[in-house]
Amino acid sequence: MTNAPSKTLVLAGTGKTGSRVAAKLTELGRGVRTAARNGADVRFDWEDPTTHSPALADVDRVYLVAPVMRTDFADQVSSFLDLAQAAGVRHVTYLSAFGIDQAPPQVALRAVELDLMGRGAITHSILRPAWFMQNFSETFLKPVDGVITVPTGDGAEAFVDAEDIAAVAAATLASPDAHAGAQYAPTGPEALTVSDAADVIADVLGQSAKHNDIDRDAWIDGSVAAGVPAAYGEMLRTLTETIASGHGSRPNNDVHNVTGRPPTSFADFARRTAQAWA
Repeated sequence: MTNAPSKTLVLAGTGKTGSRVAAKLTELGRGVRTAARNGADVRFDWEDPTTHSPALADVDRVYLVAPVMRTDFADQVSSFLDLAQAAGVRHVTYLSAFGIDQAPPQVALRAVELDLMGRGAITHSILRPAWFMQNFSETFLKPVDGVITVPTGDGAEAFVDAEDIAAVAAATLASPDAHAGAQYAPTGPEALTVSDAADVIADVLGQSAKHNDIDRDAWIDGSVAAGVPAAYGEMLRTLTETIASGHGSRPNNDVHNVTGRPPTSFADFARRTAQAWA
């Protein structure tokens, strides 16, 4: 790949990891094209195949983020990968999820992994990160009136900073030959319960924060009522049960091994992000 023109298509280029991947590649002097439904360099919509080929023009690497809030996207992503291969893409870094290597092949995230592994003309790197720290500042774990409501019990998770995920992804895209076939599971440096995380947030803010371990069915019903697709509600059940049962992610050295620096601690993330909870 060293003689090929180097430009990376970053899907979900305005999203939690995609925007950060694009920024880090730009800092490295790499050519980048962001793609999203709105606000990116090019329009890309998984539900509009006419946007796929234009986004792939003159790129040789792709940061692949599958459709969100869905469980039935494997065929759709496979068709996109066919287009990418035909367009000259030679490397894909895929954002999967922690533990998906243990999932059955009919699970969409795993099916995409297996699809990539079977493509001889495209190298790949697979990222299976722990739960994002940014879930506490941007999405469903953000405290409401000082309360974080999620059915994870006393289970721990090695929450990881999206900046660290993006740094690992950018490294694989900047030097794909060095990371061909790699499977990384970026984590933070410590496994924390949600109560532990709430205590850290409380210390940073100087005010109360606590975990409400709600009934799982009630939480899922509330999520669906708020607009989460019912089929994805079952995915949320699996994710939260995994942590509550003591099978959440545990710290590893992948971030350090790929980037040369240690992963961000939750305390450092909380100090950096305090304004989000103000």
